[in-house]
Amino acid sequence: MRCFLPILFAAVLMSPSHYAEDGYALWLRYPRLAPDSTSPGADECPRFTIILATPTGQETPTLALAQAELETALRHLYGQPPLVRLEAVDTDSLPYALRANDTKAREGFLIAPFTTSPQNNTSSSPVLRIAAASDTGILYGVFALLRQLQLSDQPFSNIAITSVPSIAHRLLNHWDNLDGFVERGYAGNSLWRWEELPDELDPRYRDYARAMASLGLNGTVLNNVNADARILTTEYLLKVAALADLFRAYGLRVYLSARFSAPIEIGELHTGDPLATEVAAWWRAKAAEIYALIPDFGGFLVKANSEGQPGPHDYGRSHAEGANMLAEALAPHGGIVIWRAFVYSPDNKTDRVKQAYNEFLPLDGNFAPNVVLQIKNGPLDFMPREPFSPLFGAMRQTPLAAELQITQEYLGQQHQVAFLAPMWKEFLTSETYTQGPGSTVAKVIDGTLNGHPLSLISGVANTGSDRNWTGHPLAQANWYAYGRLAWDHTLTSGKIAHEWAQLTFRNARSFDPETVETIEKLLLGSRETVVNYSMPLGLHHIMATAHHYGPGPWVDNLHRDDWNPTYYHRADEQGLGFDRTATGSNALSQYAPELQTLWGNPDTCPPEFLLWFHHLPWDYRLSTGHTLWDKLCLSYQQGVEEAQAMLSTWEKLAGKVDTERFTDVRQRLARQVTDAITWRDSCLLYFQTFSKRPFPAGVEPPPHSLSYYQSLRPESTPGNP
Repeated sequence: MRCFLPILFAAVLMSPSHYAEDGYALWLRYPRLAPDSTSPGADECPRFTIILATPTGQETPTLALAQAELETALRHLYGQPPLVRLEAVDTDSLPYALRANDTKAREGFLIAPFTTSPQNNTSSSPVLRIAAASDTGILYGVFALLRQLQLSDQPFSNIAITSVPSIAHRLLNHWDNLDGFVERGYAGNSLWRWEELPDELDPRYRDYARAMASLGLNGTVLNNVNADARILTTEYLLKVAALADLFRAYGLRVYLSARFSAPIEIGELHTGDPLATEVAAWWRAKAAEIYALIPDFGGFLVKANSEGQPGPHDYGRSHAEGANMLAEALAPHGGIVIWRAFVYSPDNKTDRVKQAYNEFLPLDGNFAPNVVLQIKNGPLDFMPREPFSPLFGAMRQTPLAAELQITQEYLGQQHQVAFLAPMWKEFLTSETYTQGPGSTVAKVIDGTLNGHPLSLISGVANTGSDRNWTGHPLAQANWYAYGRLAWDHTLTSGKIAHEWAQLTFRNARSFDPETVETIEKLLLGSRETVVNYSMPLGLHHIMATAHHYGPGPWVDNLHRDDWNPTYYHRADEQGLGFDRTATGSNALSQYAPELQTLWGNPDTCPPEFLLWFHHLPWDYRLSTGHTLWDKLCLSYQQGVEEAQAMLSTWEKLAGKVDTERFTDVRQRLARQVTDAITWRDSCLLYFQTFSKRPFPAGVEPPPHSLSYYQSLRPESTPGNP
């Protein structure tokens, strides 16, 4: 009898109340898989054979990691390790998708049954072959195989997968400062112990790199975009090199956020002008120093002339001139410049969501070939919901990268669950109409729409020194979801949620498919819940000052207009919302005509963008039949009820999820309910001062006055710079 893959939810050794899990293992737990009633037991299964086929067939550090992962995982999953053999493969024999001379093809892999028994294999053991054009591709294939073994009940010998990443450069951006503080970080301090490097290497670094490789992520930006120039000093470059040396075998390249004024701050120059010959020479010398220490250094990420950061505008130069000067320094070494498009000026009184478009569109086609423009998914700032940035539709001659925020700065931070795959899928599948229907944002980012070989995606990391990596146990799902979408942006949110729930919570004798389904459904609805109780119907940027946790729609005293929530919601006695049509700021004109037509009419504008593009009367009648005021109130109430339902749903998993994680999540969900109520009561009381209308039936009246909610101040807000 062939050894079929075990049914996923069968027995393990102990019940959930008798084992502890702290979340450190993430989705790489490898719990024992027990056979179903029709399959032989683990001790009856023949020993699996896995062939790792590369162009050289020689052992390398990366292949040693791949073999060790297979042996550890299959010993845990099945009770015995596999037989692993190395083999040389002619790359011309690989599928066409794996033969191209580019990063995507080299990192792809093939998993297929080996139908001809090797000469050295005299047993009847099932044989699988993992083939790739690079050692890193083999490592990614190993993790894909192990994921498939835990998610599928098909026979081991029938697994067949060919996979190539959608995007070449798949990065995490760490907003970590050199003092250990993580800006907008909600899971403890920085992973990087700079004071110990380069002599002491925390074992956690290796576990981090392994987790990254398991998702196919191939780059990490180690420091905050609000960069400290000291990271480019020799002292710190030696520390960075120690991390790079450790990460290399996992296919993980390091990048650094570079401060544009570094030649002045650490180079003893009197200018940072990108057109000054001494400045360009300084950067060339610095690049040479970096590559001498780190031959596979990825490149620089740059935040310039934004939120007070130095940049080329300080010298009357353009973003293209600044980026190209750095690109010229990196080009001989194969490095790239990732130039952020998150810019807005205190002197610019234009609608803030228009500024990046206005500043960068005239520069389209002026950037060097090794420059990629990194753009936040929306035109504002990682809001719970916003339309895609119009730059993704407008700039066709420049490689464009997406910047997504995995850490939940505006979505409840470490206290609230908000599964972000649905938000990212909304963004990736958005139609730009640049070349007609099908011109999605995803095709812009992966380079296929406009023919750019340089493709990149970045996620602002939610990792930290907390034992479980991400603070909230369920926030691990966002790191996982980002990695899976970075590799394959066609995956659905449901598939990703299902995978993560199975890999992360399958463990116990009483565990069953219904538990995975319960967690999956909770995740999939969670982001919409946060939108409903915080910023529904296209409301945005109405959170409290600085820490961005909790409501603050009344804030109007900050020294920049576009830092005040009142700038964005425009509530008055006539109505609510920001008019971005031709009668207002006309930000709508930055999108394709098809979207202008759709979004420009409040009767056809999707409800989720209604108040983003329109200032509407309180009695405006929606397609649902509700007035704007009533729908606003009912949306906030719905968010509260959905948060309460998530808590009730989770409580039903008592005894089915290990006690430690169950208790942690339950406590956080209880706080989320409290936070949702605070959002609802604060916002509705405040907006009622303008609408002068009663709450509709079904909306719970707030127990306190508006002044009470205005007086609330969080005592401690991690991640607040």
